Amino acid sequence: MLFDFGQPADGIIQAAFVVADLDSAMTEFSGRLRVGPWTVLRGVGGPEARYRGRPAQARVHIALGFAGHMQYELIQPADEFPSVYREVIEERGYGFHHFGYATTAFDEAVEAMHAQGYETAFSAVAPGGSRVAYFDTRDVLPGMTELIEATEALNADFTAMYKASIG
Repeated sequence: MLFDFGQPADGIIQAAFVVADLDSAMTEFSGRLRVGPWTVLRGVGGPEARYRGRPAQARVHIALGFAGHMQYELIQPADEFPSVYREVIEERGYGFHHFGYATTAFDEAVEAMHAQGYETAFSAVAPGGSRVAYFDTRDVLPGMTELIEATEALNADFTAMYKASIG
């Protein structure tokens, strides 16, 4: 069970936004949407990250926070290297970027996206060890889709963030 909410682990768990300034965005999301407290990760990247089939060099600053059962992810590129985040910023500016979809059957979910004609735009191992894969679903949705491997470690981390947000 993801987040100990009593819901199945498979499903949308997150709305993510690319932002120009992480600290300012956290202040706005907290003040306007009551998101928080925030878990902040700076300079996230990794040796296993791949962008459009090639090793990725881009790094980002990330903030994760909850408002109710909804997790918000704020992402600020930390450099000028190509990335799925820079793509969206260059095409239409800052704002909504992707839906985060947790799955207990990660490999099968990736293959299902490939079978639908979507190539993997970005893949990595996230801090904490869960695999992630992004697909550019902007042809049918308002943003990309990120598949997030729902593991026990992810469940524990996200549940702790959620519980910290209550009250």
